Formats: sequence, C-alpha cells, structure tokens
Amino acid sequence: MFEKIAKYLAEQLDIAVEDITPETTFESLGIDSLDTVEMVMDLEEELGVELELEEKVSTVGELVEFVESKVD
Repeated sequence: MFEKIAKYLAEQLDIAVEDITPETTFESLGIDSLDTVEMVMDLEEELGVELELEEKVSTVGELVEFVESKVD
C-alpha cells in the first residue's frame, strides 16, 4: 500500500517517488487539508473502498496505516 500511495503522491506533486518515506509529512510536501481530502477521494476510487477520515493524518505512514485498516 505504501508503494501505491507514494507513487500517487509522486505523480501528483511531480517529485521523485524515492523522496517519499513513511515519515514524510504532508506539510513538508506542501499538501494542505483540502489536498488530503481530494487525495483520499482519489484513493477511494482507485481502491474501490470507502475511506472516512475520522482523524487528521499528518504523515504518509499514518495514511498507509489508515487505508490498510479500511481495506482489510
């Protein structure tokens, strides 16, 4: 899941996928809360699952954990 999310972020932000780690914060990538909502909507469509963000996620790793908890 991390690879899929990192690839998505790299494509959206036009950065190298190698620059994204689980510890990378969305703030450091210049992603605000609105961008996060749009990203989650894109992931819902791509993965075919409903993702309701109950709490704020601030790192790529936290998003990966959240998505994995919803997919399993």
